[in-house]
Amino acid sequence: MTAPVAQVQPLRGVRVVDFSHVIAGPFATFHLAQLGAHVTKIEKPGGGDVMRRTPSGARAFTALNAGKTMRAIDIATDAGRAEVLALVHAADVMVDNYRPGVLARHGLGYDAVRAVKPDIIYCAISGYGYGEPSRTPHGAYDHVIQALTGMTMMGGEEGGPPVKTGFPVVDAATGIIGALAVVTALRERDRSGEGCFLDVSMWASALQLMYPFACETLTAGSEIRRVGNKGYSGSPAADILACRDGWVALGANTPAQVMRLTQALGIDPAEVTPLLESDPGDGPAFARARDPDAFRRLLASRVAVHAAADLEQRLNALGVPAARVRTLREFTQEAVATKLLAPTVLGDGDAQAITPGLGWTVRR
Repeated sequence: MTAPVAQVQPLRGVRVVDFSHVIAGPFATFHLAQLGAHVTKIEKPGGGDVMRRTPSGARAFTALNAGKTMRAIDIATDAGRAEVLALVHAADVMVDNYRPGVLARHGLGYDAVRAVKPDIIYCAISGYGYGEPSRTPHGAYDHVIQALTGMTMMGGEEGGPPVKTGFPVVDAATGIIGALAVVTALRERDRSGEGCFLDVSMWASALQLMYPFACETLTAGSEIRRVGNKGYSGSPAADILACRDGWVALGANTPAQVMRLTQALGIDPAEVTPLLESDPGDGPAFARARDPDAFRRLLASRVAVHAAADLEQRLNALGVPAARVRTLREFTQEAVATKLLAPTVLGDGDAQAITPGLGWTVRR
């Protein structure tokens, strides 16, 4: 498939044999391909990656697999296995995103591959990883891992049902972490000359996404409070509130920001002062409320009369972080129009996909 032009190609010359499908594995090897690696994706003859068969199939497949060379190889045959091992012999990295044990049953597990290529970097991406053998064979999907790791219980309000993040956040994070692990292993091999087995799991990636909270619960052994739409700072003015024409997210975390917010909303200081804790005045601190519910009702009543876009503009000009709540379509169209985002076009024809790139840029 046609590869987009990346700003930097530090992996030029690196060869990757890619046994991945759906999102997590393909996203990892997509990043490697974007950074210049030559990625050969192995697919089963007659079917291939299931993403080819989704309702928006061709575009989704392009978005995750652009820049890779596709090969249809039947690994159930001696000829197919030999063909793969020949590719491995010339490769630096192999990515296995199948359920653990599948490739090993076909003579393509880590031990068999290492026998052909001793310094291979073998990246195994799975739901549960290899640390606990009883879990290793289990299949996994994004929402299942969200539930397993506590992510769904981080969403929503106290006392409410679990809330799933509305997109495959764990799949995407696992792909990015997988790519980072491979790049790290390549750098280490440059130093030591040795390959390795990389165990990249969805559950571990989920904990990375929740890193500060995972650290807190591991350290203190306490549950993390569920805050719903409120900011995790605990400030009573970090919330999402209804405007007359939509919603606005407020990020008034410090006492100074809360003061500027209430002034912008025309709230008399005499109404605010009894509801808030006094500013400690000894350096940066988050605002706290004596009566959070009463303060929120006051804030909500004043926000409700404003247009969301106007409030966003006014508050940011005053140094109070704020954003009108948008749909993904609204934001991406706006970002393109204002040149905040320069999209990358992958593929062509019915298979063309327009993507946001890799999420970072290089300036020299």
